[in-house]
Amino acid sequence: MIIGSYCIKPATYLAPMAGHTNRAFRELCRELGGVGLVCTELVSSQALEYSRQRAMSFFDFDASEAPMAVQLFGGDPQTMAEAARLVVELGAPMVDINMGCWVPKVVKKGGGAALLGDLCQATAVVEAVCQAVQVPVTVKVRSGLTAAQETAVPFARAAEQCGVRAISVHARSAEQGFAGLPDWSVIARVRQAVSIPVFGNGDLTTLAEARQMQQQTGCQGWMVGRAALGAPWIFGQWAGLLPEGVPPLEWRAGVALRHLELTEQFSPLTEFKAVRELRGQLSRYDLGVRDSLVRLESYGQARRLLERLSGGVGLQDLRGNWRLPRPPVQEFAATEQPQCPVPP
Repeated sequence: MIIGSYCIKPATYLAPMAGHTNRAFRELCRELGGVGLVCTELVSSQALEYSRQRAMSFFDFDASEAPMAVQLFGGDPQTMAEAARLVVELGAPMVDINMGCWVPKVVKKGGGAALLGDLCQATAVVEAVCQAVQVPVTVKVRSGLTAAQETAVPFARAAEQCGVRAISVHARSAEQGFAGLPDWSVIARVRQAVSIPVFGNGDLTTLAEARQMQQQTGCQGWMVGRAALGAPWIFGQWAGLLPEGVPPLEWRAGVALRHLELTEQFSPLTEFKAVRELRGQLSRYDLGVRDSLVRLESYGQARRLLERLSGGVGLQDLRGNWRLPRPPVQEFAATEQPQCPVPP
């Protein structure tokens, strides 16, 4: 998949998830292989406007992560445009606009999925962001506010006209949240309506499901969210870099230990706050010690526990046939016509 000057290979996308897709987790997924594009946690454009210095202190992204998108949410075109300029100045290779978050505190402020109920406002936001920055702009949407009010297709057409380079479609309405079955047919309708790349999203947990979605919808790529939590190796498995199935306990603990190490390296939070965020993240690795993980108080305590579970074997000692080196980023000049080779 081509997005702007980037070749996304493979065409798999780590979905933005609040409290999870910080730089440590993004780097971990990249180290395990198989993910072509990653995204930050969603960032409030209003927070950047009213408390820029404080908001910037929590940024953990870097231009070296490319291909990577910084996701913004908000309902005011000018505020979103200014936020986009700021994150690009700080090194964002891409900007993603969130129009899929259904959480009340986001929707009440006119951001996220709320924009799907007002296509004129949604289009104005996208147009302002696309005009404000030179990097590729992408958008994540849901089918609409409700199942009866499907707006993803007309919005996708408008977004393409504004200059959006790719769109991710979660096949549920905002009203559904994560409940009920996703309706993949909306992804197919969006795919038929636009010529820009489309990522399909919605309950993908296995490669078989991902292939089925691609066959049914024609989507050119997959966005994976909750299935990657506690299982960042899922992308490597889909790409054939890692064996299928659930890894053994020692290996899962080794991955969790690497997660901890990357958090220590990249987190802008204090150890007190970072460890509290880690509690929930590490608990998802199904290590059989959840009670101990949710009571962690320090990096040292977490390290001792995870080293014991992994038998003292770090991720670097477990590579072997489990992973391949991360391929170099493919970036092209604007005058070139990049083409990703088709996998066998």
